[in-house]
Amino acid sequence: MIKNNLIAQYKLEGPGLQPNLTNPAEPAEGLISQLIGILTIVGVIFFIIQIIFAGYSMMSAQGDPKKIEAGHKRLTDGILGITIVVVALGVGAFIATLLGIKDPLNIQNLIPKG
Repeated sequence: MIKNNLIAQYKLEGPGLQPNLTNPAEPAEGLISQLIGILTIVGVIFFIIQIIFAGYSMMSAQGDPKKIEAGHKRLTDGILGITIVVVALGVGAFIATLLGIKDPLNIQNLIPKG
């Protein structure tokens, strides 16, 4: 009979399920790591879409200075936003390297096993 690893991590004792993990913080660490990765991807996609819409609004302005200015502001904000996301990842990876963390988005590496 094949055991399901997810079910095998828990044993029924007293009221409710008790985790049978060596490091009880592992699920939270994995969740935070995945959340950082997902938010980074969402942020980059959002700002790329903003840049595309800014270009479209500038092209469709038909010479109206207010619409061109609004498109220019949106383009500037989109470029600034994507730059902030990329720089934040770079600075975070650099600080992690200085601290000796090999994989900065994997928070499980921060807590010593033992």
